[in-house]
Amino acid sequence: DKKTVVMSNAARIEVLLRGIDGREGDKIFKELFHILYDRFFRIAIYYLKREEWAQEVVLDIFYKLWDQREKLSDINNFDNYCFILVKNAALNYLEKETKHTTNSLDEGFLNLNYEHTPENNLLDEELLEVYVVGLDELPPKCREVFILIREEGLKYAEVAERLNISVKTVDAQLQKAVSRLKERINNYFLHNE
Repeated sequence: DKKTVVMSNAARIEVLLRGIDGREGDKIFKELFHILYDRFFRIAIYYLKREEWAQEVVLDIFYKLWDQREKLSDINNFDNYCFILVKNAALNYLEKETKHTTNSLDEGFLNLNYEHTPENNLLDEELLEVYVVGLDELPPKCREVFILIREEGLKYAEVAERLNISVKTVDAQLQKAVSRLKERINNYFLHNE
């Protein structure tokens, strides 16, 4: 009588980090890569606004993590560490790229009704982190439906066909995702007023 234990990504990452510098290190690192890639990409694309740049930054980060794998289990808050790592790498990349082009640093952030004060920028980053972590904690099917509809712009029927589920199920999964993410963001504001 086997019991299937379903772990959250955060718990799974913690377990993986403890064994990353052992004999199974490369296998464990591959699993970490699969768990973390989407999260890293979302953070990078938020800052860079270009898919190819974001992919390059994320791959560079994984190379750095591989080089430092013996130290990864010593990091207290791996979520925060990764968020800051990706954010800084993306901003450094953006700075380097904008030096080679005539585009201004704010091109990707052009919004005439939005004031870029340090406070607003910090709030944007904190909310992005809440969103990315919240998305990562959704059940896999729920997360997949949300990403396909909200981030990739697919229609309910296209998602239903791609995932081989009914349109009704797509709607239910999307509502569940939106509800959980809203709750997470509301909690963030409640605790940070």
